[in-house]
Amino acid sequence: MEGNKNELESKTLAPDFWGSDEAKKVTKDLARCQDRLDSWRKIVSEFQELETIVEILHEEDDTDLQREFDQRALAFKREIEHLQLIELLSEDFDQGNAIVTVHAGSGGLDSQDWAEMLYRMYVRWLEQNKFRFKILDLLRDAEGGISSVTLFVEGDYAYGYLKSEKGVHRLVRISPFDSAGRRHTSFASVDITPDLPENEDIEIRPEDIRIDTYRSSGAGGQHVNMTDSAVRITHYSSGIVVSCQNERSQHMNKMVAMQILKSRLYERALQERRDEMDAIQGEKKEISWGNQIRSYVLHPYTLVKDHRTGYETGNIQAVLDGDLDDFIMAYLRWNKLSGNN
Repeated sequence: MEGNKNELESKTLAPDFWGSDEAKKVTKDLARCQDRLDSWRKIVSEFQELETIVEILHEEDDTDLQREFDQRALAFKREIEHLQLIELLSEDFDQGNAIVTVHAGSGGLDSQDWAEMLYRMYVRWLEQNKFRFKILDLLRDAEGGISSVTLFVEGDYAYGYLKSEKGVHRLVRISPFDSAGRRHTSFASVDITPDLPENEDIEIRPEDIRIDTYRSSGAGGQHVNMTDSAVRITHYSSGIVVSCQNERSQHMNKMVAMQILKSRLYERALQERRDEMDAIQGEKKEISWGNQIRSYVLHPYTLVKDHRTGYETGNIQAVLDGDLDDFIMAYLRWNKLSGNN
C-alpha cells in the first residue's frame, strides 16, 4: 500500500499533471490510499496499547481497567472486520458509485409488494451506512407495490458493497392478498451496475436506440408533472430499457438515462466474457426458477439464506430492516475464494 501511495505521489510531480484528465482520479485515489494507511497505523497503535493493558491486568486485578479493555477490544475487532472488508473490495469500480434497480417479477400484487419490501430494505441499509442516494425512476402500480425502482447511490465503495445483491431474490410467505391465506412464492430481480467514470468509453450509436419522452409521475414538484420531461431509452440489440423521470428537465433525465444504459451495457459485456470463460472451462449452470441468489422464508419458519455462500440467519426482520452487512461480507469472501473476480 505504501508503494502504491508513492507511485501516485510521483504522478502528481509531473509538470503537466494538474492540467491533465487524470488529475482528479489520481488525487482521489491518493486520498483514499492515505486514509487506508492511516487506518492501519491506527490499528497497529491500538493493538500495542491493548497489549500493554493485558500485561497490566496480568499483574493486578483492576475492574475499571478490565471494563476499558473489554470495550476497546470490541471496538478494535469491529475496526479490523471493517478494514478486512475494504481489502476485499479490489475489483474494477468497487470504489465508486452504484446504480441499483429493483424489478418485480411475475405474480402480480405479491411480487410488486415484494419489490417494494426490497426497495425499503436497501434504503434502510443505505441510511444506516451513511450513503447518499436519490431516486432516478420509480414506477408504482395502481393496485399496490412497485413495478420497478432505480436508485443512484453515491459514496466510497458503494458498488463494491452492493454488487453482492445482484440477482433474483425469492420470498416465501402467507400472502396478505390471498383471502384463503395460502402460501405464495414471489420473485424480484435486483440489478447492480457501477457508475462508470467519464473516461470509460462505451459507444452507443443513435441508430442503436429509441428515445421516448413522457409525462413524469415521480417526485419533483409541479414542473415535473406538467411537462413531458421523463425519458425512456430502448437499446435495440440488447433489449435493455432504462428510464429516468426525477431530474428537473428532459435534458438532465436523458443524460442520466444514457449513463445508466452505458453502465448496463458495460456490465452485460463483462457477463458475456465470464460466460465465454465458463464455456471454455466446461462449467455448466442450470437455468431454472431455482436460480435465485437468496431466499427469504416467512412461513412455515423464518430464514434468510444466501444460496451462493451458504450464509443464513433466522432474524428475517432485521434483514428486511437493512441488516445486510454479514451477507455482504460472506459474499465478498466467497467471491474472492471462488476466483469469480
